[in-house]
Amino acid sequence: MTDKPIDGIYPVLALRDIVIFPNVIVPLFVGRDKSIAALKNAMEQKKQILLITQMDEQMDSPHTGDLFRVGILANVLQLLPLPDGTIKILIEGVTRARVMDWTQNDPFFEAHAVSLPQKEEDDTKIDALMRSVFEQFEKYAQLSGAVTHDIVASVSNVKEPAKFANIVITHIATKMEEKQKILELDSLADRLSAIFDLMEKEIEVFNVERNIRKRVKKQMEKSQREYYLNEQMKAIQKELGDSADDAGELGELEKKIKDAKMSKEATEKALTELKRLRIMGGMSAEAGVIRNYIEWLIALPWSAQKELQLDLKKAEQILDEDHYGLKKVKERILEFLAVQKRTGHVKGSILCLVGPPGVGKTSLGQSIARATGRTFVRASLGGMHDEAEIRGHRRTYIGSMPGKIIQSMKKAGNINPLFLLDEIDKVGNDYRGDPASALLEVLDPEQNKTFSDHYLDVDYDLSNVMFICTANDVSHMPSPLLDRMEIIRLSGYTEDEKVEIAKRHLIPRQLELTGLKKEELTFDDASILEMIRSYTMEAGVRQLEREIAKIARKVVKEIQTKSIKNVQITPKNVKKYAGVPHHFFGIADKEDEIGVSNGLYYSEIGGGILPHEVLTMPGTGKIMLTGKLGDVFKETVEAARSYVRAHADDFGISDDKLNKQDIHLHVPEGAQPKDGPSSGVAIVTALVSALTGIPVKKQMAMTGEITLRGRVLAIGGLKEKLLGALRAGIKTVFIPTENKNDLEELPDNVKRDLKIIFVSKIEEVLNQVLTRPLSKKK
Repeated sequence: MTDKPIDGIYPVLALRDIVIFPNVIVPLFVGRDKSIAALKNAMEQKKQILLITQMDEQMDSPHTGDLFRVGILANVLQLLPLPDGTIKILIEGVTRARVMDWTQNDPFFEAHAVSLPQKEEDDTKIDALMRSVFEQFEKYAQLSGAVTHDIVASVSNVKEPAKFANIVITHIATKMEEKQKILELDSLADRLSAIFDLMEKEIEVFNVERNIRKRVKKQMEKSQREYYLNEQMKAIQKELGDSADDAGELGELEKKIKDAKMSKEATEKALTELKRLRIMGGMSAEAGVIRNYIEWLIALPWSAQKELQLDLKKAEQILDEDHYGLKKVKERILEFLAVQKRTGHVKGSILCLVGPPGVGKTSLGQSIARATGRTFVRASLGGMHDEAEIRGHRRTYIGSMPGKIIQSMKKAGNINPLFLLDEIDKVGNDYRGDPASALLEVLDPEQNKTFSDHYLDVDYDLSNVMFICTANDVSHMPSPLLDRMEIIRLSGYTEDEKVEIAKRHLIPRQLELTGLKKEELTFDDASILEMIRSYTMEAGVRQLEREIAKIARKVVKEIQTKSIKNVQITPKNVKKYAGVPHHFFGIADKEDEIGVSNGLYYSEIGGGILPHEVLTMPGTGKIMLTGKLGDVFKETVEAARSYVRAHADDFGISDDKLNKQDIHLHVPEGAQPKDGPSSGVAIVTALVSALTGIPVKKQMAMTGEITLRGRVLAIGGLKEKLLGALRAGIKTVFIPTENKNDLEELPDNVKRDLKIIFVSKIEEVLNQVLTRPLSKKK
């Protein structure tokens, strides 16, 4: 069947949010002036009217460019004016038509339109499509609920394919754009296929919605069932006389919540959870979780503050009592406390005490707490890999609990303790998160006012807490974390300082721990010095205290078994009580040696000397490196070797020695990794000594980075290196001129016992460290 050919000029009625198809009777309400004018013209001229949908349904006054080009010609069956000025009409779609040209815009739209003929198509294909579309339409009608059985029955009686397609698409609730696309399709097969696809998509949406409704209904039924059972349980408990106890407990919890002086957010959260607990009843599995959560909120300090001690003189006195030496460190701490006293708050930099083990970082934190009157709490971060240890676990996990920060605040019992984050450089990260990143919020004064713990799920104020961190080595710590802290370095102690620390703190503590009286065990200064030199090799005093403890235990045993009244420890009997010496003081070479120079090292456990040994042997000029050397160290060796080769004539080194001898550079203690550029001077000295055969003077050490031009550049860790040199029996040390200002921080006995020579060129070292002058090659 084909549509009746039409070609003429027709008044146009613009439709909003509706697409009308042929063979369909639809009621419309007409209210716009242009639409009413077009309708009146059609009635007066006894013409059909062209119905075209506008592209934007929100537009009140569309232009011709805002209308689609394809619509339908329709007959007006009924027309009924309404009291409000609008007109209700009943129209019947006749055929599809395309606008060829717009002939009029005012007072109504008028267009030249031609009908769109129906093409002849394969009847078998059309029949198959009609059958598929009808099956899909039945499913759609069943799921949507908007299409009645009568409509489905009437559609089944339609045998004409075009009319069938028009009626089906009219009853599908979909977007206007989708219907317009189908209206514009010329091929009936294409229209039927598009209708099938559209219904399939809608059916899929209906199925999803139905599943969602089922789940919601099931959940509601479950909640209603739980409520009913809880009510029954309450009734049973009432009969048994248990409800009064539960009501009393919950009432007590509510009172505690109101008395806890929490933040508004925390109070609302606690009361909400308490309400859930009341409804749930004590027998519920989740009741214990909720009760535990409420008790955590109640137990935390929200407003309780400890009165602080802000007397700087008393603070200085306490620091001096607890720690000997550390003058610069104490000054910086007192400056920090003075600013706090002046401003009245702790906002500002977070102190980070950095130094080798055993120098008193943790105990210094305890002293600061005592000096300021704050409660001391400590959290060890060593080996921490899980972010949840800082922020806590969410309550969805079984056995969840708050992180270390909140746990420590509960332990402190007030909102202004001194919080020591110990071993912050030992924090790691893996697939469970990065604890260092979680610490950024804790240590940032601008953020920690609203610290969020995953377990609490409410903001907690940490802005009144005084945070102090400790670390051995900050070189591997994340930059953003370091940026939030002010580094205060605690270097190793000198021998004189260790002797005083032993007399003032270590010996009295061990006497108390072992139950000895002062007169029963005494040490003279010489014996303590002997223990420091022969039994310890450390920057701090931890090993020294262990040796004193060992001696004290042996003395206790002797007093109890041999009836000895007291023991005096002297350098002569130290070995009897402390055992065989572990170290040898003055490990620097006793003789001048060829190819051996003493460099200086600095690590997280302190400083010391590092011998550099060079041997030459027949070969082809290759160099071998051993001693577990790092990349920077190897590059330093290459730079030193290049400098020596370039100045071989000045040093009197022949070409045969450079090209026909292999060089082996070894740095002892091969199991210990070594890296850094500060061995440059020592490497050049050892190479020149080995290749010229001139010995290096004994009891001399050197440090400094070397350049290809022979300049000696500044190094780090000077204090620790010089203390190590002094412990090793070195008498003379060569250091870069650029490090001259660092000598101000050195103890007086180091400056007194070491001869320190400043150098800016490698030649200055070679001229003084070799036993005889270098002779130029002739």
